[in-house]
Amino acid sequence: MNKLLITRVDGRILTVLTEDSRAIQMEYEEEETSLLGNIYIGKVKNIVKNINSAFVEIGKGQMAYYSLSDNKVHHFAVPQERRELREGDEILVQVARDAVKTKDPVVTANLSFTGHLCVLTAGKNQISFSSKIRSQEWKDQMRALLEPEKEDEFGIIVRTNAAEAEPEAVIGELRQLKAQYHQILENGAHRTCYSKLYEAYPSYINRIRDTYITSMEEIVTDDKEIYGQLKQYLHENQPEDENRLRLYEDAMLPLAKLYQIDKAMEEALSTHVWLKSGGYLVIEPTEAMTVIDVNTGKYTGKKNKRDTILKINLEAAAEISHQMRLRNLSGIILVDFIDMEEKEDQELLMKTLAVQCARDPVKTTVVDMTRLNLVEITRKKIRKPLHEQVRLFGR
Repeated sequence: MNKLLITRVDGRILTVLTEDSRAIQMEYEEEETSLLGNIYIGKVKNIVKNINSAFVEIGKGQMAYYSLSDNKVHHFAVPQERRELREGDEILVQVARDAVKTKDPVVTANLSFTGHLCVLTAGKNQISFSSKIRSQEWKDQMRALLEPEKEDEFGIIVRTNAAEAEPEAVIGELRQLKAQYHQILENGAHRTCYSKLYEAYPSYINRIRDTYITSMEEIVTDDKEIYGQLKQYLHENQPEDENRLRLYEDAMLPLAKLYQIDKAMEEALSTHVWLKSGGYLVIEPTEAMTVIDVNTGKYTGKKNKRDTILKINLEAAAEISHQMRLRNLSGIILVDFIDMEEKEDQELLMKTLAVQCARDPVKTTVVDMTRLNLVEITRKKIRKPLHEQVRLFGR
């Protein structure tokens, strides 16, 4: 069972998702530092044809990257016929990825409105379902109900939580998202350039919205202001889950101490991660990629060398998947496992790693093992990694 813990540390909000009392995801940020999900009227400053992209200003001096390959249809602030984008155009864009290191945030015209049960996605035209929903009969029934609600300019993604809800609730939420979508398009024609047309929920509310709620045991905070915001969100959007929210009020034992949050943060920022077997990982983020090295360390098992190496590598595969999510590592991740000579051991390792990474809610792909026995992984970039969030605030 999961618990979501929300507290303030050094004046910033720390959100910790735990599974069986172990931290599996952490975010540390000011309430208004992230632009992710916000929708703006941006101005096209320049078009770079050799990379088929544009740079859009979404605020005074705040530039953002806009791919022309990924955005075939543009939402002009003043509606007009479809045409190629030009410098000086004012368009509606949504932040799809926060700024990472020296890279500008990424914006998209494929506006997305996420609810607890479904997602409305402009730029797509199909109805799709979470891969975790297995029942084809249920999907066929829901598709028949959703088809009349769909419009040509958007598609619908049915989320995992919908399988636990009444069909009427899914339809009701979709209609709310549709109304929001049309209202924002209408507002874009009457607002000035750089206006923020939509502000996404803070990450701690998104964490509630995006978590598979049947596995959520409690939502706990010791901050009365945050508690009030969460209570209002749940009352308006997820009333069935309002009873999971709890305000922690023990002044003698702070929430951070009770759940050893400081220790979890320290471990999540450490270069070395020890495995139960005595082996360990070395995790080194660099400008271009993250490199992870697997070592035998203090392992003292009595098995033969082949079994020893396989055991450590399999344990490391599970821990690497956990650490990528905990630290929000993204982009290219290169893992140097302990060399294995047997093909079947390599195949077992790759299969185990793929299964572990499939549990990650952020798209993670185990690419291949190179001729040098290095394993390539990619993880979608959405937010800053934890070490950058912490460094940003000088903690």
